[in-house]
Amino acid sequence: MGGQITRNSIYDSLNAPFPATSHRCHHKPKRCLPIQPCAGLSSVPLLFHPSTKGSQIVMDMSQRTVKRQASFCNAITFSNRPIAVYEQVRLKITKKQCCWSGALRLGFTCKDPSRINPDTLPKYACPDLVSQSGFWAKALPEELSNEGNVISFWVDKKGRVFYRINDSSSMLFFSGVHVSEPLWALIDVYGLTRGVQLLDSEMVPLDCLRPRSFAAAHQASIQRNGDDPRLSISLCDLSLQHSNSCHVPQNSQNSQQCSLLPSHLDTDLHFHSMHGIHVTVLDKHTVARLDHRGDERTLVFTSRPMRCSETVFIKVKAGVTRPGSLSYGVTSCDPATLRPSDLPSNPESLVDRKEFWAACRLAVPLHSGDILGFVVNSDGEVMMSHNGISAGMQLCVDNSRPLWMFYGLHGTITQLRILGSSLHPDLRGPSVPGSPSCTPNTPTMLCSGNSEPNLSTPLNINLNSSTTPSSPFSSHPESPTFPSCSWSDECTICYENVVDTVLYACGHMCLCYACGLKLKKMANACCPICRRTIKDIIKTYRST
Repeated sequence: MGGQITRNSIYDSLNAPFPATSHRCHHKPKRCLPIQPCAGLSSVPLLFHPSTKGSQIVMDMSQRTVKRQASFCNAITFSNRPIAVYEQVRLKITKKQCCWSGALRLGFTCKDPSRINPDTLPKYACPDLVSQSGFWAKALPEELSNEGNVISFWVDKKGRVFYRINDSSSMLFFSGVHVSEPLWALIDVYGLTRGVQLLDSEMVPLDCLRPRSFAAAHQASIQRNGDDPRLSISLCDLSLQHSNSCHVPQNSQNSQQCSLLPSHLDTDLHFHSMHGIHVTVLDKHTVARLDHRGDERTLVFTSRPMRCSETVFIKVKAGVTRPGSLSYGVTSCDPATLRPSDLPSNPESLVDRKEFWAACRLAVPLHSGDILGFVVNSDGEVMMSHNGISAGMQLCVDNSRPLWMFYGLHGTITQLRILGSSLHPDLRGPSVPGSPSCTPNTPTMLCSGNSEPNLSTPLNINLNSSTTPSSPFSSHPESPTFPSCSWSDECTICYENVVDTVLYACGHMCLCYACGLKLKKMANACCPICRRTIKDIIKTYRST
């Protein structure tokens, strides 16, 4: 009988035995895997494993707090004991370091950490460790990895892993975990996340035993919203089919939206034909997300690279139940060279590819009709506006090469439309689409924390003493001048020595010379800020 709820199903959802009755059962009992009841927590406190940990992990005496001392990887940790089914592993993020990409990786393993040689641990839980048998993990979205957030994650009797942030609703994380064996928690303190603290574990409350996934919420919103599948287009964002530009009309119906857009929009920019498998193209300016349960591959790209200081305006359509979310970023990879199978559900995993990728996720919720503007300026800063209000710099990227923008549709976002693009009035003029986005006058520097650049005190760099013949600076008769940042000038790897090294070819200054030499000798060495390949390091000297 469809939809009927019995006492068996209720007790099964609670993972508790069915109470005995006066009736006798003459059927053979089913052989089931032993499941620890919800009410039983281990008497052993949940701590970090004392010895099996990454080379960059520093642990306090209580074994409850760990910190990554340098770099952005080599920080895999485990729990000291197995985790029970429905037992919440609760973590508090104690330290965030904003100069990296990616965030905490969470999961489980059926391998006893006490039998793992710490020297054999790879740099990354994803994809290195999860490619081995008996390890399951996934990256937490960057926007959820703020300091002070409490992340709880657990596995149910079907091998599904769920997580929740603070007191929010639980969400399906991933599945396929083997619960027939003891499971230890796996925590990779990666990227943006630099320090975490283990809190006391708890059993999952009853209201979290039936969590709703994003797909379920999206399906419910579709059933309640039977409007036209195409994005509703007002006169304000109509594009002319036979023209590369359009004038935005002003009238009472569109006055609110028109105030968010410039009077002139170029419409030659549209979506690329290469996109994720769970996206369909309605027209060249509009894409829609297909209804799909599970991981959704919804990446879409612009048809050409962005021009220097060109602002692209996009409009979103979302479900009525709750706001949606959007991933965005830039890449030097031509979408025409990709295949749909190359596009993952999580854009953050693309940063490990050989091309330049920089990804971010919108921190504010999006509602249907919201308009976003994105621009890469001459300093390599990706700036964003939301409904005409500037949100400031979102990313700092290498703009010495052509950069395509990409977007990922999440949550209740159902459609995305490119309204057009607009160049800064002072920068209008001929531009070759295949040319680099911008050519910065000086290398871009990214200041960490909330410090502001101090442009009044120049930093003179003498490159003559240690410049190699292959260095691009050797032909310059004068030393370039960089703005200094009031960020205490600490090396981002050792946090002890003063920054005195320029990385070639990106130009970032974030390391001391000793750490720069060590980093250069590593395989696939890349800049800690922009992840561009390190070709050379140049020691610098401050003028007194």
